[in-house]
Amino acid sequence: MDEKQAQGTAHRVMIQGRHSGTISGVSDVLSFDLNEIVLQTTQGMLMIRGQELHMNRLTLEKGEVDIEGKIDSFVYSEQKGENGKDTSFLGRLFR
Repeated sequence: MDEKQAQGTAHRVMIQGRHSGTISGVSDVLSFDLNEIVLQTTQGMLMIRGQELHMNRLTLEKGEVDIEGKIDSFVYSEQKGENGKDTSFLGRLFR
């Protein structure tokens, strides 16, 4: 799914009891393992950390992901600036 298609999908995060959730507005899955899932969303990069994390449903055409496991944190990086370059701390660090 390209960014233009993903921008039409509203970004929403719904968490139920820190053990399951649904995320919409997802354009790509950058990485995932049992302790961390990194998603590219319409609102920037989203890093989800926890324990025993699993993606039960991944539908990039609709921009939706369902996750399960013990969710400890959600961290967003900043979106790209006007010049198209990443303005997050890591983006500036690795220039």
